[in-house]
Amino acid sequence: MQWLMTILHVDTVGELWWVLFGLSAQLMFTARFLLQWIASERARQSVVPVAFWYFSLVGGLMLFAYALYRKDPVFVLGQSLGVVIYSRNLWLIYANRNTEDDPSKDAA
Repeated sequence: MQWLMTILHVDTVGELWWVLFGLSAQLMFTARFLLQWIASERARQSVVPVAFWYFSLVGGLMLFAYALYRKDPVFVLGQSLGVVIYSRNLWLIYANRNTEDDPSKDAA
């Protein structure tokens, strides 16, 4: 484990876990682009699957937690705005689905 701590420039096991958490968060966030690319290739047009927003939200929340731990105000600000946007997109998607499922909601 010491070799990993040396490579990642950390001094304690706690720091090592936070860096691994941060790397996992970044991988989660990056996976959304791969998901979107694959979905678009299959559809032969640009599409944004709902899972893209879930990966965005989870990755954003994880990166936000990591940024808070690192006490990085620039990183915290950047991730906090993203989390709001991803949440809102999911809200709109599900609100739209509910309206499509129940035509009487359009009349209100």
